[in-house]
Amino acid sequence: MSSIVPSSKFAMLPADQNNVAGAGAARSPRLGVPTAREVRTTNLSLSSTTTTTRGVGAPRAAVTEVVKVEREGERKGKERGGVLRVGVVCGGPSAERGISLNSARSVLDHIQLANVKQRRRQSWESCRDLVTATAISRSRRDRGGGNGISTINRRRRASHERDESCDGEGDLISFPARGESGDDLHVNCYYIDCNFNAYAISSAQVYSNTPADFDFKLESLAQGFKSLSDFAEHLAASVDIVFPVIHGQFGEDGGIQELLEKYNIPFVGTGSSACRQAFDKSSEANESELSKWFAANQLDSNSGKVVVKPTRAGSSIGVKVAYGVADSLKSAKAIISEGIDDKVLIEVFLEGGSEFTAIVLDVGSGLDCHPVVLLPTEVELQFQGKVDVREKDAIFNYRRKYLPTQQVAYHTPPRFPIDIIESIREGASLLFQQLGLRDFARIDGWFLPDSFHMSSSAENKFGKTELGTVVFTDINLISGMEQTSFLFQQASKVGFSHSNILRSIIYHACSRFPELASVSSASDHLPERSTSSLLSEAAPKCEGVHKVFVIFGGDTSERQVSLMSGTNVWLNLQAFDDLEVIPCLLAPTFGQEYVINSNENEVDVSSKTVWSLPYSLVLRHTTEEVLAACIEAVEPARVAFTSHLRNKVMNDLLEGLKAHSWFKGFDISDVSPVRFSLDQWIKQAKELQATVFIAVHGGIGEDGTLQSLLEAEGVPYTGPGVMASKICMDKVATSLSLSHLANSGVHTIQKDVQDKKDLLSMSTLDKWNELTSKLKCRTLCVKPARDGCSTGVARLCCAEDLSVYLEALKNSLLRIPPNSLSKVHGMIEMPNPPPEILIFEPFIETDEIIVSAKSTDEDGHQLRWKGHSRWVEITVGVVGKRGSMRSLSPSITVKESGDILSLEEKFQGGTGINLTPPPQSIISNEALKRCKQNIELIANTLQLEGFSRIDAFVNVDSGEALAEEPPIYPHQFFRTLLDLASERSV
Repeated sequence: MSSIVPSSKFAMLPADQNNVAGAGAARSPRLGVPTAREVRTTNLSLSSTTTTTRGVGAPRAAVTEVVKVEREGERKGKERGGVLRVGVVCGGPSAERGISLNSARSVLDHIQLANVKQRRRQSWESCRDLVTATAISRSRRDRGGGNGISTINRRRRASHERDESCDGEGDLISFPARGESGDDLHVNCYYIDCNFNAYAISSAQVYSNTPADFDFKLESLAQGFKSLSDFAEHLAASVDIVFPVIHGQFGEDGGIQELLEKYNIPFVGTGSSACRQAFDKSSEANESELSKWFAANQLDSNSGKVVVKPTRAGSSIGVKVAYGVADSLKSAKAIISEGIDDKVLIEVFLEGGSEFTAIVLDVGSGLDCHPVVLLPTEVELQFQGKVDVREKDAIFNYRRKYLPTQQVAYHTPPRFPIDIIESIREGASLLFQQLGLRDFARIDGWFLPDSFHMSSSAENKFGKTELGTVVFTDINLISGMEQTSFLFQQASKVGFSHSNILRSIIYHACSRFPELASVSSASDHLPERSTSSLLSEAAPKCEGVHKVFVIFGGDTSERQVSLMSGTNVWLNLQAFDDLEVIPCLLAPTFGQEYVINSNENEVDVSSKTVWSLPYSLVLRHTTEEVLAACIEAVEPARVAFTSHLRNKVMNDLLEGLKAHSWFKGFDISDVSPVRFSLDQWIKQAKELQATVFIAVHGGIGEDGTLQSLLEAEGVPYTGPGVMASKICMDKVATSLSLSHLANSGVHTIQKDVQDKKDLLSMSTLDKWNELTSKLKCRTLCVKPARDGCSTGVARLCCAEDLSVYLEALKNSLLRIPPNSLSKVHGMIEMPNPPPEILIFEPFIETDEIIVSAKSTDEDGHQLRWKGHSRWVEITVGVVGKRGSMRSLSPSITVKESGDILSLEEKFQGGTGINLTPPPQSIISNEALKRCKQNIELIANTLQLEGFSRIDAFVNVDSGEALAEEPPIYPHQFFRTLLDLASERSV
């Protein structure tokens, strides 16, 4: 096997600080007129990463009730009754606390969904008089060949009326305010802010986009604790085991673990001492030794490439490539000055290597460690178009890890020789044991092929064999747990669903604690086979189960967000036993334009391909990656290779898991994807009486094309109909349709449509003067005419800005770098391929809103808004039937990196701020009511139905805000959209 060694490192400290071992010791913490701007229909980015309808996430309204926390001792002596009480703790002081919130939401989601499913199953069984084979047969005859979901809904509602879990709201289930419960698990949620203040929060708050959404109002929304000691005492009395999902400082450095150990509170994961050893990436060094270190590693002091990273932060924030001593010092000082870490690590840039990451799962019994490494993932950085040479030296940083773009691709298992994969698995397992890790971890490293060349002084630090070298660089003690994270990617490849792997980790942790061993042994949760069965000509038609095809992907610049939306819908709808939910990819065509039929002047979509996907292939970051995985999954040699590794890992897992009574088996099958033409896929939906959940953003998913094809075959689908979709996809047509509502208080922004060819053929200055004169403004907003609302949107303040933008279009640039225009802005992702038609409109000035968890204004508030212009930007979800659409509570969108919401602020994990409901210091009660009325007027005028999102600018006044009550959870919301689709088709 190849040698397994740590990488060469150099640690730096700020000049005025001494080295400290672990953040726990270092920090000493306490123990009214809306202007319709844009309407989006059909898909609305239904991902799990936000609580609002702005860009990603189903509309989940913030909860207004104060969380009630039982004081310590109140639950002492109560019988547990076989229910394991889990306390999920998220947040923390590191810059990755947004990812931590996402991880907590994912844990809550998948434990919750399994519990919902279990309760539904019990409810179904208790109502057999309502759901019998006779009734099912009768309902099928009554349908006369139509879709089968409406009858199932009637039975389900009748069943729920007799179910204690029903809240009287039809099919919306009411959950406890603070936790989610089932027969075997009850989850309470807790949050620690950046100042180490601890709070018990409602599960609805976990569905916020980022901690900044609620940090400033925690004192009124959550129950705080006076100190971390009080918090620990509460945990000791209220939960059986803690699941920490804090990334970076205080979560992985031993801080929270030491606190829990002090109060004898069982927890998931590695102990404090081992955390401190594994988390600190460096050895001692002094800043003055950096030049000597460069020389010792034969690195040029002016241009030698190195990686600069925080020593005790997470694995993404602040990680940069630097060139030479001076640039390294500059990058190191930036990490320290930005408060990311007070200690910096510098590593040799591993030129020509391939990065990998591997999840390690402990399947031992009690205190006996038996680590099994799952199928590792190869991380491939990708570069398209013209890039700077330094961009090609890029690394797997925060943006590439959490923003769904084509800058990175993942391969599970890696495209390495099988002996190297086994070396990675063996080495990661050995590290896990030697460092004393527990339950699970993620270990990162590099495979350096035999052609890799190291300097002579460093060669003795790297073992080499005929195949190459395996180098381990980072240990992540609390791996990220977002929906498509490495944990779930790798677990699904070896038979675990999201719920099954999380429960396995929790119950394994319980086995280390004698007082909890009996609870884990008594668990009767039985994982079921994945409901994501594939479509085939011989697909079985199960009695009482309705098929739902969730389609996502496509060719537009928002196809990656569409994948996020579709994945979230698919995972949430699996909570329902009466649904069989099948994820389907509308395959991208890699920039090929649709063929226009000149005779009928319609888009010919017969060449489009749809793939029915197995569970593990959905968990990717880009549609291109999903498509590549589909093609790879039907290639015989790769199938045999993956199957061999999968079987070996599963056998290794079973060797340990068979000793645990709580493990009931794997629940994900190893099946291949199935390819269809779009026509075949629609006919399959008709034959199986399925409902199509449209999560395709832009293109044929929103312009009425897909809707028209489905209607022609009588297949029910979610979202607005054909005509409304066509109007709303065309931003100019939308404005014209609403122009008569001015007297009702709804105003549309004047627009000017320009052809790209015309823009590129005339003087930029002349075009600028023409546009500003026609639109009567000094600054412009430019956006693609028929694409989504996330790419290619920019503020232009002068003719030079227009020139930069047009140059990007001309050269088909994938992005405009930050601050390329005259006014400060973030990265502007550009549509690919470039749009042929562009829209210009006046840029609406809004007042800056500052949300801070660290600083307060003169009134003690952490939210500051001067309110000079009296305009704010909002996004609002509308839901319901045609003609009676209801407005959800609006969200104020906060821009942090410029005047236009960046792609990161909309879709990057752990990024972006939504204020839901609008704070009382910004929008008055009266203005908010009028805003919602006008939003509903817009929705009904456009004949929207199902669910859509409306973006607007609102003129505000001070006053109290409103909120949705009760909150709607994701799986409930998506089921409601399916019900609306079925009712429309009846």
